[in-house]
Amino acid sequence: MTLSEVELRVLGALVEKERTTPETYPLSTQALVTACNQRTSREPVTDHHLQDVRDAVNRLRDRGLAATVQEVGDRVPKHRHLLKRAWTLDETELALLAVLMLRGEQTAAELRTRSERYGGIPDLAGVEAALAAMARRDPAMVRNVGRAPGQAQDRWAHTLGGDEARLQPRVRAAPRAHEAGGRAGDGGVASAAAADAGDLAARLAALEVRVAELEARLAAAD
Repeated sequence: MTLSEVELRVLGALVEKERTTPETYPLSTQALVTACNQRTSREPVTDHHLQDVRDAVNRLRDRGLAATVQEVGDRVPKHRHLLKRAWTLDETELALLAVLMLRGEQTAAELRTRSERYGGIPDLAGVEAALAAMARRDPAMVRNVGRAPGQAQDRWAHTLGGDEARLQPRVRAAPRAHEAGGRAGDGGVASAAAADAGDLAARLAALEVRVAELEARLAAAD
């Protein structure tokens, strides 16, 4: 499943608020926008508009990953995630995945520290075991991306979004003049070959003149 950046931010924010401020969960659309764009515990910090978040919720609801409810006494509809059921996640896996959605690549130690406020997080060995379990899924939900410069531990990333590097268009170097001419047809190749031959002949002629001058100087010295 490939999710957009705003969809990932919405899901991560819903999981975070469910675990850290359950008294305010589910979230209204405006509260969800605020949670997505908050300045703490977010990398990168975003500025999603209300319509962006509303559209993302609609798409997530269509895919069975979110739901919108309005209970008696609610003035506006509110949103909640359905990830535990949809992806068969336990509490530790859900918390770790949410922190990865909200903050990008991190080491197991960073994930443990940043998910402690979610409650019920095991020790570092338990976090590593949960990451390994999600990496063994088919398809994998997380992957080890190696160490960053200056770090002693491997980092982990979720696999739920598009591969930005792979999606970037490939840029080809501009062809040289004679290569560009060659692509126009066999005449271009012949022209390039003729130009190279002419350049070689000119160099040989210059060399012959230089040798003749040196020979004349030697003869005069004798």
